[in-house]
Amino acid sequence: MVREVDVSRLAEAVSQLFQEACHRLPPDVVSALASARDAEESEMARDILDMLLRNAEIAPVEQIPLCQDTGLAVVFVQLGQDVHLVGGNLVDAINEGVRRGYRDGYLRKSVVARPFTARENTGDNTPADVWVEIVPGDRVGLSVIPKGGGSENMSRLTVLTPAMGRSGIIDYVAGIVDEAGGNPCPPLVVGVGIGGTTEKAMMLAKKALLRPVGLPSSDPENAALEADLLERINGLGVGALGYGGTVTALAVHVESFPCHIASLPVAVNLQCHSARRGHIEI
Repeated sequence: MVREVDVSRLAEAVSQLFQEACHRLPPDVVSALASARDAEESEMARDILDMLLRNAEIAPVEQIPLCQDTGLAVVFVQLGQDVHLVGGNLVDAINEGVRRGYRDGYLRKSVVARPFTARENTGDNTPADVWVEIVPGDRVGLSVIPKGGGSENMSRLTVLTPAMGRSGIIDYVAGIVDEAGGNPCPPLVVGVGIGGTTEKAMMLAKKALLRPVGLPSSDPENAALEADLLERINGLGVGALGYGGTVTALAVHVESFPCHIASLPVAVNLQCHSARRGHIEI
């Protein structure tokens, strides 16, 4: 049986999700930062982690953003195949939600309309980066990430030769984190997408950031790779905000997809310590 959902409900949900995400870190992120503080061997890095944890306490109480960079609005839609959307266009409704959320939450607008010429600010943080996946059921899931520029700028993509295999992936991902240094504001959540085509790998890397921090992949091979990557990355010595230390990443999340016999696409999407996200099901 088909269930009708008015897109006005999605607009309101998107507005609330982005405001909440920009003001309040998810509990799993706060817990991961606290664990990192306990595990960190560098005194300077521990002091920095204390400040990050204090920031996470103050922001929701004072209703001020966790970070001045409130990001480009990334929205993943899990659209049930038994849902009939009414009342307007899906993407228009999402953009209206972003517009309201960034206005009502007094969040910084960071989107420019012409990326390589005028670079004039759109004034309302639209358009959003929207990804739609058709899933079974009669519900609509909305997952949002306010993606900051500092971490996004350090994200990378390559296509390895298949012979480079698992060890080549570890070398590549660790190299990206090492090269990034303090620019993406570590300790990081490292999203890794492997397989598919190049655009599929990039989407998987960003989607990996939606997983609760440190929750292993349900795929045993992916989970084992996550553990090895985390050990390698935390051995780099980059540390909190690049000042050195034993915790450079809070977690590594790997998502994979079958690929062509001649290809091994690998994408890395870095998320800063302020790993903001939100989710609702309607």
